[in-house]
Amino acid sequence: MDLNLRELQVFAAVAQGLSFTAAATQLHVSQSALSRTVAGLESRLRVRLLDRTTRAVALTAEGAALLAAALRVLDAHRGAMAELERQLAGERGTVTCATLPSVAAVLLPRVVTAFHRRHPDIDVRILDGMASAVGQRVATGDADLAITVASQVPAAARRRPFIQDRFFAALPPRHRLAEREQVSWAQLTELPFIALGPDSSVRQLTDVAFQLADTQVSNVVQAGNVSTVGGLVAAGLGASALPGLVRALTGFAELAHRPLVGPVIQRRLDLVTPGDREPSPAARLFLRLLEDLREDAIPLPDGVEWR
Repeated sequence: MDLNLRELQVFAAVAQGLSFTAAATQLHVSQSALSRTVAGLESRLRVRLLDRTTRAVALTAEGAALLAAALRVLDAHRGAMAELERQLAGERGTVTCATLPSVAAVLLPRVVTAFHRRHPDIDVRILDGMASAVGQRVATGDADLAITVASQVPAAARRRPFIQDRFFAALPPRHRLAEREQVSWAQLTELPFIALGPDSSVRQLTDVAFQLADTQVSNVVQAGNVSTVGGLVAAGLGASALPGLVRALTGFAELAHRPLVGPVIQRRLDLVTPGDREPSPAARLFLRLLEDLREDAIPLPDGVEWR
């Protein structure tokens, strides 16, 4: 049995009003066209749906059953189309943002809070991970947008500068370097250096910084994540260097943070979108909010600034 929506709509209009004249006016078609549609339904279903006289139209039992089914189908169709319309308008849906753990933990909570105030029916998914994987999530379509280090953006993606955060020395609080207002990269070598793994964007930049400072670290302790770095530094086992957003993840540990100079190193983070497709309506709304927050220059943690 294959009845299309138009046939169900026609039959429901006639059956609910029990009038071909009223249904024709409602649907803006001729009575003869309605009669042909109903007759066609009766022929295909092999039942009488309406009892017609010169004065009245009445539903048969079979007609009442079809009307109930038609109303369910039409209601479901209207609901689905309304849902689709809202999704196309960006009022519903899901937006997925891939980013670094520091951005996910420090910056995005306030962003998502503001976004949900504006668009409560749009879900937000956050995929945090290493910089090498974040940009690829946009390229593969797993994410609508990404916030990641500029050096890890796929060549085909669109990018725009978003924020940057400065590197700070993370020091045991009672070490003599903690008494200084700022610390050089060369001075950091007085202590064992506690570094993140080589696949970390932070590690890549600290390696560059030591090269630019024309100094070498002879004693390196490698840690798998930022919390481990914080714990090791707080225990007095060495020093580290962390950008502003990452530094915020070590708040549980008693550390001294001092700006690093000689050279000053900034980690640039870009806002990344696919180069081969336009963002979804929900993603466009999320991107618009990010731009609004940047234009309004909402406060960021120490050492972090809008670009």
